[in-house]
Amino acid sequence: MSKTGASGKMRIIHVQKAVVNIGVGEAGDKLIKAEKVLGMLTNRTPVRTLSRTHNRDLGTRKGMPIGTKVTLRGKEAEEFIKRAFWVKENQIAKYSFDPEGNFSFGVPDYTDFEGMKYDPEIGIIGMDVCITLARPGKRIAMRRITPRKLPMSQRISKEEGVTFVKNKFKVEVIE
Repeated sequence: MSKTGASGKMRIIHVQKAVVNIGVGEAGDKLIKAEKVLGMLTNRTPVRTLSRTHNRDLGTRKGMPIGTKVTLRGKEAEEFIKRAFWVKENQIAKYSFDPEGNFSFGVPDYTDFEGMKYDPEIGIIGMDVCITLARPGKRIAMRRITPRKLPMSQRISKEEGVTFVKNKFKVEVIE
C-alpha cells in the first residue's frame, strides 16, 4: 500500500534503464581504451559522448568526443546492476539517491568486476553507473506526441527508491 492507499500493478517499480559512463575528457587513445572496457563489461557497442560547450581551460571544443557510454535495459540492466553492487560490496550511500528515486554510484576500476583481468595496455579506468527507476505509465510524460504531466501518485519518492533497492538487490543503504 502506498501513502494514497492505492495498490496494484501500476504501483510496481522497475528498473527503466542503467547507463554506464566513462568520461575521459579528451579524444584519442584514452577514449579508445574506455570504449574497449565498456565493450568487455557489457557486451555492447559503446556510444561516444560529445562536449556541449567550448572550454579553453579544459582544452575541449563543442562537438569534441570526451567520453563514452552504454545504456542497458531490461534483464541486461538488472544483471549489470547486481554485478556492480557486488563490486561495491552490496552497499550504497543514501545521498546517492535523487528526489525521484533514481540513483548513481561510481566504480573505481573495471578490474574489480568478476572475471576481469588487468590489462597493462588499458591501465586503470573507473566508471559511473546511473540507474533510472520507473512505474508503468511513465511514458505519458516522455512521449513526443501529446505528453502529459505525470500524476503525483505515479512518481517515485526517494524513500520508495531506497526501499526498492533494498528489497530487489539485497543492498545495504548507508545513512
